[in-house]
Parts: sequence; structure tokens; C-alpha cells
Amino acid sequence: MTIAVIDYGMGNLHSVAKALEHVTHENVVITRDPRRILGATRLVLPGQGAIRDCVGELERTELRGLVDDILTRQAKPLLGICVGQQMLLERSEENGGVECLGFFEGSVDRFPGDMRDAHEQRLKVPHMGWNVVEQHHDHPLWAGIDNREHFYFVHSYYVNADNDAHVFGTTSTARSAPTWLLAAIRLCGPVSPRKKLPCGSSPA
Repeated sequence: MTIAVIDYGMGNLHSVAKALEHVTHENVVITRDPRRILGATRLVLPGQGAIRDCVGELERTELRGLVDDILTRQAKPLLGICVGQQMLLERSEENGGVECLGFFEGSVDRFPGDMRDAHEQRLKVPHMGWNVVEQHHDHPLWAGIDNREHFYFVHSYYVNADNDAHVFGTTSTARSAPTWLLAAIRLCGPVSPRKKLPCGSSPA
């Protein structure tokens, strides 16, 4: 099996590749070659920095159409990391508002500046620290990970998903704070951008 890390010029590609090699013991390649991407058994869409830059680079490198094709026509696992995950939503509040790839209903929103914890202490943005993650659905990514395990977060934006079937884990540090989506969303089958399906469904 081969895992392809899609190289569109954004993200800490070599760190991602080394981490994948360590935990999977599979062949990991960093590539922007469409043939190697399509030939891989699993895909990773990384991302780092501002979402407008990431969407722009995906278009500039002419890889957006390829990612569109993978997500709409191929039943192939794709892992979005950081901004790579955020791009799979419909839109983001960052950079004054950015239209994203639109494969999942929902938006990427900025944490409100007046978030407070249970003791009414104001919480800082960006949020940085360890949080307990509550698992909502079974998924291969949870293999070997206990429910309510701690994960480390560094972010100012969160995924506000419209469809609960796409939310595999959440965490929160504030009362009345929005739900946060865990690091990965996976498509379980080919879908149309206008007909998004919950995990485990098949297109009509």
C-alpha cells in the first residue's frame, strides 16, 4: 500500500510523511504527480497557514480538479490535516471570508473573543493545550485510542459542521462554546458536491 501526501506547496510535508511512516509502516510519498496521487491507496491533504493561500495554491498547481475528482468519483480514503481538513468544508471566516471545496456542509469559524470557562475566566485565542476528545462514531482512526483521550490543540478556528454524521469527535474548553471537530473527516464513498452523504452511505 502507498500513502500519497499531496504536495501543493503548503504544509509541513516532511514532518507529516515521517509521522505517517512511523505509525503505519507503509510506503509514504510526497508528490504532486497526478499519476502517483491517483495510484496511491490512501491520500493525505495537508495544510498550513492562511486558508486563502492554501485554496489559491491548490488551484495554482492545478491540483484542485484532481482533488475534486478523488472526492467525487473514487472511494479512496483521504485525510485532511489542519487547513487541509478545513478546506473540505463549504466556507471559512478567515481572511474576510473564503469559499472552500464544499464537500461537507458547514463552515470554519473563528472562536469568539469572549469565551469563558466554568469559572468565568476568559479563555485565550488561539486555543493552545491538551483537551479530552469525546468519540461519537466508530472509525478506523480510533483504533487503539481510548474514548476521552487527550489531544493537543493549537488553533484559532474550528469546524462548525452542519451534519452530525460527519463529526467523529468533539472537545470543548468553554461553556456554550461551539462544537469542535477532531482532526480528520473521511469520505466513505464517492459523492456528488451537491449530494453529500454520511459515512457509510452509498450514492444513489
